[in-house]
Amino acid sequence: MSKNHRWVPPDDHVIVLFGATGDLAKRKLLPGLFHLHAAGLLPRDYRIIGSAPKSFAMTEDQFRAHARDAVTGFGITKPDDPSWPDFEQRLSFGIAEPGDAAGLQAAIGRAEKEIGGCPGRLFHLAVPPAAFTSMVGALGDSGLAEGATRLIIEKPFGTDLASARELDKALHAVFDESQVFRIDHFLGKESVDNILAFRFANGLFEPVWNREHICYVQIDVPETLSIEGRAGFYDATGAYRDMIVTHLFQVLGFVAMEPPVSLSAKPLRDEKAKVFQALKPLDVRHVVRGQYEGYRSEPGVAPDSQTETMVAVKAGVDNWRWHGVPWFLRSGKAMGASRQVVTLGFRQPPLRMFPAADDVPVGRVNKIVINFADPGSITTEFLAKVPAPNWPSATPR
Repeated sequence: MSKNHRWVPPDDHVIVLFGATGDLAKRKLLPGLFHLHAAGLLPRDYRIIGSAPKSFAMTEDQFRAHARDAVTGFGITKPDDPSWPDFEQRLSFGIAEPGDAAGLQAAIGRAEKEIGGCPGRLFHLAVPPAAFTSMVGALGDSGLAEGATRLIIEKPFGTDLASARELDKALHAVFDESQVFRIDHFLGKESVDNILAFRFANGLFEPVWNREHICYVQIDVPETLSIEGRAGFYDATGAYRDMIVTHLFQVLGFVAMEPPVSLSAKPLRDEKAKVFQALKPLDVRHVVRGQYEGYRSEPGVAPDSQTETMVAVKAGVDNWRWHGVPWFLRSGKAMGASRQVVTLGFRQPPLRMFPAADDVPVGRVNKIVINFADPGSITTEFLAKVPAPNWPSATPR
């Protein structure tokens, strides 16, 4: 943090996690909240209330044990950190059924009384899009959306333009757009944010970040995990909606955007929007879909399911900077390795004066490889002379 900027903690808050027993809360939200707590980046006083329907209800002790397991398995900061007891005592649980938010209302009332004053409310919908409308309606009907409230919505947002517009209509019946945060948690990664610093803070790279020098861009996010009991969500969604048009296109937007006038939210959104407007329609001849072996035997998956668990697409950004450069986006479940990588391949020099060594493919190109799996890394690949008396030969460095 710059010495000219003093950290000001957020106002006191009650944070409600809808879908608190689900996969997203387990893998991302609960570990992330504890990491922020340990770093001192949460409000001075706050409470976190997990919420789910009665069929997934937990006692307070069970929810705290669930949070500990989540942080142990997926957190950067583990529960052996000295700050864990303080975090744990801020956790509670409230049942919320469609049309019946009495349990959640009571839990929020207790939390606000413990904090005192007028804390804000932050509702995080870590639930499938099909549940958004009923959840938001329940918040409106119960009066919980009144006052200083904010709503966080995870991807995917609908299944097409028409359904997205219907969801927007339901949201705006209860919340003003200024109260809504539409997020993709890939963009919360420090390693993804660092793409902007790498590009725009370094005169070495920004001048060559274009079609004159780059011959392809590849974004790969294979995962070794399977759907792991999420058939209800995944079989209706698939890899394309779950990963490509959300996470991978958001990363594409960061890599492809023009320099924003500042790094605040609106200029970044504006430049990403320009990239998305320039995206060419996908050609189905350049799309590959597949299922991992045994997917149709997963509990809850239809025996004749056509849902893809792996997808690879060739996209194009038809603007001045990127015209003619192919963008390859690939992701899948139950793959042989897990990676989160952007690769930018550079054009070869017009004259090859240094033939590649015998073990280096002749067509090998220079690369920038951005690994955005936390904690992340950025590497470059280039050729250098082989340490030997015989000229000329080159090998990767």
